[in-house]
Amino acid sequence: MQRTEVKIPKMYAVTLYNDDITTMDFVVELLTKIFHMNSADASIIMMNVHQVGKGVAGVYTYDIAVTKKAQADKMAAEKGFPLRLGLEIMP
Repeated sequence: MQRTEVKIPKMYAVTLYNDDITTMDFVVELLTKIFHMNSADASIIMMNVHQVGKGVAGVYTYDIAVTKKAQADKMAAEKGFPLRLGLEIMP
């Protein structure tokens, strides 16, 4: 009988970066709509981004992380905000 090794997929954090133009309300809206957070959690992450300079919106497998980032990039562009997002591989 042959054994199959199952590898756990690498995980990626979708990060938001602070800027002086994107509104706090928009960041909360983005986190609730795309990352399915409740308002309280979204507000905490938004304040972290504002105070620290970046924050994690969520941790996903690669395909999901890329999709979430693309959705957020599109939403920000449609509203005219220069919000930057990135992907960071988790250790």
